[in-house]
This record gives sequence, C-alpha cells and structure tokens, in this order.
Amino acid sequence: MGKIILISGASSGFGALTARALADEGHTVYAGMRGTSGHNAAAVSDAQAYAKTHGVDLRTVEMDVSSQDSVDASVNTVIQAEKRIDVLMHNAGHMVTGPAEAFTPEQLADIYDVNVLGTQRLNRAALPHLRKQGSGLLLWVGSSSTKGGTPPYLGPYFAAKAGMDALAVSYAAELARFGIETTIVVPGSFTSGTNHFAHSGSPDDKAVVAEYDQHYAGLMDQVSQKLADLFPKGASASLVSDEIARVVALPDGQRPFRVHIDPANDGSEVVSDVADYVRVEFLNRIGLSDLLHPEKYQRQD
Repeated sequence: MGKIILISGASSGFGALTARALADEGHTVYAGMRGTSGHNAAAVSDAQAYAKTHGVDLRTVEMDVSSQDSVDASVNTVIQAEKRIDVLMHNAGHMVTGPAEAFTPEQLADIYDVNVLGTQRLNRAALPHLRKQGSGLLLWVGSSSTKGGTPPYLGPYFAAKAGMDALAVSYAAELARFGIETTIVVPGSFTSGTNHFAHSGSPDDKAVVAEYDQHYAGLMDQVSQKLADLFPKGASASLVSDEIARVVALPDGQRPFRVHIDPANDGSEVVSDVADYVRVEFLNRIGLSDLLHPEKYQRQD
C-alpha cells in the first residue's frame, strides 16, 4: 500500500532522486522545494514531466525550511489533501567550503538555520499529525562527516550536520512511545550527482581567506579531487535514493536506526556502530529499553 511522503529540499540531488525512486514504488510523494514559481520553476516542470511520463504520483509543494510559515503551509497542503503523512524526510541542507575562521558568526547562523533549525521547523509542523496517527517514519539524511573522516575547509557544514544528527538521535527516543520510527541515512561524500559542492557557499571574510591561502592555497580543489578519487567507478548518488526506497518499503517496526551509503568508506560506519551500541546499552541500563523499539509500544487512548 502506497505511503504519503513529504520530502524537504527535493529540487535536486538526493532529494529529487529519492522523490522519483519513491514515486516509482507506488507512493504519493510531495517534493518540497523553495521558489517553485521562481528559481526552481524548472525543477517543478521536471517533476511534473517525470510524473506524467512514468505514470506516478509525484507532486511538488512550496517549502522554504528557513520559514516556519512556509513549512506550516506545505504540511497543511499535504494534510488537507491526504489526511496523513506516513514518511517525513529531512533532506534540505546547504554546504559551505573554506577556512572556518573566515566565516562570520552570521554565516554560521545561516548554515545552522537551514541544516538544523529547518528540521525543527518541519518537525513542529508535521509531528503533531504523526503523533495523532500513532505511526510514521521520520527519516533524516545526514552525512558521514558527522563521525567519519573529516577533511579541512568543510568545518561549518560538518558542525551543522553533527548538530542535526544529535537532534535526530534524541528525537528517536522521544517519539518511540508515539509509535513513530526513526532512520538516519548516512551518505558519504558523493562529489557527483548532487549540487552540494557546485552550489556551496564561501566565507565573507576574504582577508582571512587570503591569509590562509598563504599556507593552504588550492586546498579545497585538492580535497574535492581526493574525495572523487576515493569513489569506486560506477558509484552513483542513486545508491542513496535506492537505499531510502528500500528502508521505506520495510514493514513498520523493522526499519534500521541508521544506514550508511559510503562507497569511499571514510570510517563513519565504524564510529557510528560504537556510538549506537552505547546508546542501546545506556537506555537498557536506565530502564528505558522500550524507547529503542517503537513497535513494542501499544497506545492506550
């Protein structure tokens, strides 16, 4: 039976690929994106064309995760049309590259606003409906940088992704007794198939950048090339969307807490396995093991 799915940041990259992959599986997918009548009008047309050509239920909805009003409106659009949301996918994000010191505090605040606060806005809009349903899947698209190899000149983005990951872990336990599952999807550094690197932001403080260039000239190009070199030939960003479609298709209560899609193998999975093991052991020790498995919780209204 098809699910009702809402995805943030679905104009391109993992979001657009996943929207199509899930629609292909028979789900009704709302691809959230900002500027549907402006800079993303072409993405809207592409989604409409895909839906028509493939005979799938793929729709677009205006969603700017930096605006609570916009997020509220997008969720209300889905609820009014479908009466429920089965899967809420946090995918919207913004990458920046450059020496961390050269980013102003205001720039860091903007990065956190999209990558972290954006998820909070969407949760506050959608979770009341999922909690009332007593079911649903909260799916977070994270980054292997949270716990894996972390090359320089990506610090603000890595920090924001780490913040999002920590929030996802806390939400998992807090939503379990409402029957809501959590899966954290952890892609590696896909340097093609997404617009992360191509559309990445840069520091405002050019004077500091110039000082770093005295010792680190060309570093970002080197990092990008080395990351690309680590990837096996034929590895595609569609590996991520395919894995998300697989997770969504699993029976309720049987979805993994975390999955990695990292052909370059930067070590994130090893560290995450330890961290997630510690989480399980700790919740068991303090008598909250039921928070690990929402399928065990029976609502008593």
